[in-house]
Amino acid sequence: MATLGTLPTGIPAARELLEAGSLWQLTAPLNLYSRAKGAGLATQAAAGRVLQLRDGARSGPPREPGGPARLRVRLLEDGYPGWIEPNHLLGHAVSGSRPRSQRLQRHQIEARLPAVLAAAEAARLQPNTYLWGGSLGPDFDCSGLVQTLFAGQGIWLPRDAYLQERFCEPVAVRPGATALLRPGDLIFFGTPRRCTHVALHLTGGRYLHSSGIAHGRNGIGIDDLSPHNPDPVARHYRLELRGAGRVMHCHDGSACGD
Repeated sequence: MATLGTLPTGIPAARELLEAGSLWQLTAPLNLYSRAKGAGLATQAAAGRVLQLRDGARSGPPREPGGPARLRVRLLEDGYPGWIEPNHLLGHAVSGSRPRSQRLQRHQIEARLPAVLAAAEAARLQPNTYLWGGSLGPDFDCSGLVQTLFAGQGIWLPRDAYLQERFCEPVAVRPGATALLRPGDLIFFGTPRRCTHVALHLTGGRYLHSSGIAHGRNGIGIDDLSPHNPDPVARHYRLELRGAGRVMHCHDGSACGD
């Protein structure tokens, strides 16, 4: 049986066991926050995922009035950091072991892309709204949707759009010139300095994405890169097009920063 120190796997989470460095496998979904205080959602983790505590319940930040302080954690499938409410682990996690990353080759990923695209269409058809940090559904943010669609087929990607852009093999694209794109490629948008939005390419420059209220559809929708499309959402993202990328391998779980 795998162990972490003297703690066997499968032990229900208890506050006295929440030590820095310990590994916990979720048995229920969990919200991760972007900072030690406040309501800002960083991401969501589905049941089955494994996280590592970077603070211990007794050695972490001082307690806040009215309850225990949040603890820093890292999700191990994609290396993503965040903060959790320690009490949310109690009854919803068991001691775990480090997950094994799949070493998929490009041809194996290609074989799974039809299922990724089918899941994308199923997500679009559910009632949904845009949720910053959303990655469980039916409410997603842009990169949470993309990560979840691929993870559902055993293909782990980084969590955020700018990390996904760096992770992919670049594919040349511009409005009206989409011949090099394949179904399942990712399309990236933002400013010249930073990628801020990601979409899943379908066919012929059409892409599916979860976009917000200010410039999008407040949920999952389909737009395209045609230079003649007058739709205000399509036009906004067309003007912010940065490029595209192809998923060539799986993320190895390495830390992606804080």
